Amino acid sequence: MTLLRTLLVVAALAASSCRMADQQSNDAQPVGEAAIAPILTTPDAKDDASYARPLEARVHNVALDLAVDFDAKRVGGTATLDIDRKPDAKEIVLDDKGLEISSITDAAGQPLQYKVGPADEKLGSPLAIALRSDTKRLVIKYKSAPDAGALQWLTPDQTAGKTKPYLFSQGQAIENRSWIPTQDSPGIRQTWEATIRVPAGFTAVMSAPKSAQPITQGGESVFSYKMPHSVAPYMIAIGVGDLAFRELGPRTGVWTEPVMLDRAAAELADTEKMVAAAEKLYGPYRWGRYDLLVLPPAFPYGGMENPTLTFLTPTFIAGDKSLVGLVAHELAHSWSGNLVTNATWADSWLNEGVTSYFENRIMEALYGPKRAAQEAALSFDDMEKALGEERNGPNTQLHLGAKEAVPDGGSSGIIYDKGAIFLRTMEKVIGREKWDAYLRSYFDRHAFQPMTSALFLADLRQNLVKGDQALEQKLQLDRWVYQPGLPSNVARPDPAAFAPIDKAVADFSRGGPVPAAFNSWTTAEKLRFLNKLPRKMPAARLDALNNALNLNQAGNQEVLFAWLSLAVSNRYEPAVPPLERFLASQGRGKFVRPLIEALAEDQQWGRPLAARIYARTRPLYHSIVTRDLDELGLLGASTKPAG
Repeated sequence: MTLLRTLLVVAALAASSCRMADQQSNDAQPVGEAAIAPILTTPDAKDDASYARPLEARVHNVALDLAVDFDAKRVGGTATLDIDRKPDAKEIVLDDKGLEISSITDAAGQPLQYKVGPADEKLGSPLAIALRSDTKRLVIKYKSAPDAGALQWLTPDQTAGKTKPYLFSQGQAIENRSWIPTQDSPGIRQTWEATIRVPAGFTAVMSAPKSAQPITQGGESVFSYKMPHSVAPYMIAIGVGDLAFRELGPRTGVWTEPVMLDRAAAELADTEKMVAAAEKLYGPYRWGRYDLLVLPPAFPYGGMENPTLTFLTPTFIAGDKSLVGLVAHELAHSWSGNLVTNATWADSWLNEGVTSYFENRIMEALYGPKRAAQEAALSFDDMEKALGEERNGPNTQLHLGAKEAVPDGGSSGIIYDKGAIFLRTMEKVIGREKWDAYLRSYFDRHAFQPMTSALFLADLRQNLVKGDQALEQKLQLDRWVYQPGLPSNVARPDPAAFAPIDKAVADFSRGGPVPAAFNSWTTAEKLRFLNKLPRKMPAARLDALNNALNLNQAGNQEVLFAWLSLAVSNRYEPAVPPLERFLASQGRGKFVRPLIEALAEDQQWGRPLAARIYARTRPLYHSIVTRDLDELGLLGASTKPAG
């Protein structure tokens, strides 16, 4: 660490410590009374993905009053922003992506001049609002554009129940600026509240506690929510549709379409136990309720950790709880990501890597060390794959450089998996008991605050290393965070975790039989087997696998994806019909992108198939998925379908 970086980090740590007591004691107060969350001032905390200048003027509370219009595919109404500012600040700059603004006034209704700057395709535009000397509140009347990137509007046919349309949002990383006028940066934490008006017969749920009972009158239902804790703006989320609720425990429950409720509730039966296991590890759950919304299959992610209401893809429902590691991951975000949040997207690993480590500890507590060890070993495989694909280049650092640190940038094999393996290595070097005590205290010290890599390492050095030079050398902290590749002290997975599976891979690869025990294996074991098989195999060997194991009909979506990936790499024709069904039945980017991209790379066999499938399935997919796939040119260089 350079001297300059050391000085900056020590200063930031000291400033954060001074603010901490007030923040922790006041943050649970109601909206309008809560302490304003701190802003980090070090250079590495500057968010290049936002136009905001929070050191001059910043938003600290957002109040929405919005109507949902399914016919026009818009939300519209009023956003009232409470701001904090320097006395001499002349303007405040918000993030705006396609918002249609009709007026901006102060609290007294006096118009404020504003200007929308030039648009960047990814970042949107700066919205600069002139401030009077006494301006502390902005009232913005607006509506979202029909193609707002955060919002996906589904027809009844695209839902499970097939009876009503559906709306859901996906704010991370910088999509919420397309439907909420605010400073859309994870380091600018804000409290918020919302009144949402929907057609009668629909239910609106949001990522905050309910603040009033729903009211229905005149063909309209009104729902009210209030988040008393300061959160990153991307965590404001909404879902509207034909929804039903079932309790899972005293503080847990599931929302989903009525036709999916039984299956979803059965799969999520252990949720209350997960919350208890997480609390035992790293301290109290501070958000009140932990509910889940199981969405239609178009949801682009596995899950999204929206506070108090995790959003989940239905692809995790396997009937045997074999994929509930996804739920453990999103729950763990209630500490790492929601409670302590990366200040910029250059440090996404502080959200995802810490959470992935925490997820594995929850899984170990509930389902035993064998399952946890196997899932950790799969994570190590994903990291090694990412390191190879990136050739140990700059994208394999945990703290990403300016070029790589774009929102949603970096490889999941690094941000998630290398991040988790870094913490697993710390545990091994330091000892579990001491490491757990540190990590629990870390969440306490920095609750409801933003975080950077430099500040994290400074905190670790101050509260754990404590000047022990021998320990400092063993940990290789800067090597893990600021350099590419893999440090020499990495904690490697236990080779015994998959020893029988690896033997089965070797036997089958040499021409041996299909493993008879496959159907009795865990999901992790099935994935290890399929992913470790040679990528090029004769059709007869693929026939043997498919005929013996019925892989084309696999009900576990992760296993089916692993099989289809192998089939695509071998131009295996019998897998084409299930491949088309799979890509048309869900929109999860983790599955959709790799399969379509792999097809598109095969110019003779795969690309025509990819073009045919994508032309049919694109309307199902969220813009987060289509904006990448559109660049493949499958639908023509200049013709992209609307929506």
